[in-house]
Amino acid sequence: MSDPIKAVVLGGTGYVAGELLRLIGAHPDFQLAAAVSESRNGKAIAATFPHLASAYGESRYVGRDDWPGLLEPGEKLALFSAAPHGASAALIASSLAMAADRNLEVHVVDSSADFRYRDQPDYEAVYGGAHGAPDLLKEFTSGIPEHVAGVATAHVGHPGCFATATLLATVPLLRSGMTDREVFVTGITGSTGSGRNPQPGTHHPERHGNLYAYKPLAHRHAPEIAALTEAASGRETNVHFVPHSGPFARGIHVTVQAKATQKVAAESLRDVFEKAYAASEFVAVVPGTPRLKSVVASNYCQIGVAVSEDAVVVMSVIDNLVKGAAGGAVQWMNRLWGLPETAGLTAAAPGWT
Repeated sequence: MSDPIKAVVLGGTGYVAGELLRLIGAHPDFQLAAAVSESRNGKAIAATFPHLASAYGESRYVGRDDWPGLLEPGEKLALFSAAPHGASAALIASSLAMAADRNLEVHVVDSSADFRYRDQPDYEAVYGGAHGAPDLLKEFTSGIPEHVAGVATAHVGHPGCFATATLLATVPLLRSGMTDREVFVTGITGSTGSGRNPQPGTHHPERHGNLYAYKPLAHRHAPEIAALTEAASGRETNVHFVPHSGPFARGIHVTVQAKATQKVAAESLRDVFEKAYAASEFVAVVPGTPRLKSVVASNYCQIGVAVSEDAVVVMSVIDNLVKGAAGGAVQWMNRLWGLPETAGLTAAAPGWT
């Protein structure tokens, strides 16, 4: 494009923000206008993310009220939020008001949970606090691009990383009618999924060489996964979710198990997924079992299937920070602006992370 679309990243210092900045820096159609952080206002982006020094040089963070002055009235704006759950909605609301004052044409993709639920009570029941901008809920769609054919809203709430990996496995399975409504999900995530700030569960000596479940059958992503699976598949779904902390930094491996309504052949199940994702650049159905290192640091997902009599297994692997967050957000933003959905996202996985 001759005139790049200006990009602004809210909450610009966490791991997801770092991946957004990396992807925007190499994107053919987006140009960073501002990375927003109150705590690091005026400090160099490269001081927070040294690996991005070649992309951003001396570029500095700006305050939440300062970024609109960096855009000309009437410009196009891709507004990404990497702010935390519970804080993102209000920040987006104020940003949209400032964008309107400057007559900016804007689309928002939010990586927090604040716009993943259509109804305010559903969000507040799961997250235990008042929604920061309930009047905006109707302006957001939530789901992953592979399952939403058209978007009637201007903005998108991107599902979480566990939800993304799981939805890629559950939706074709439920749509097929091969199984009943019960799905049992085991997910293993890397430590970057817990955010940038150190916690006991993500401290390297505790996590290295270790594997453990947390919040079994009580994780707050389970209702999100169920609701988005139902919306995309058209079938009521009951999700039994057990997440695990893995001894690695990046990636998610999800195993979905379900009972088939009758005996299923592996070829038939594989055919369901191959047809479901035939037009999806970023999803591949592979023989055998998918491996994390085939997708980590990329926007790709690999899926494998297995069957035994009436037992069905679907395995899904993604990078939690890319396909599960920043890459999925860029994929959505591409679509919202009418760009090729793959723009800036086709780099292969490095393989030896």
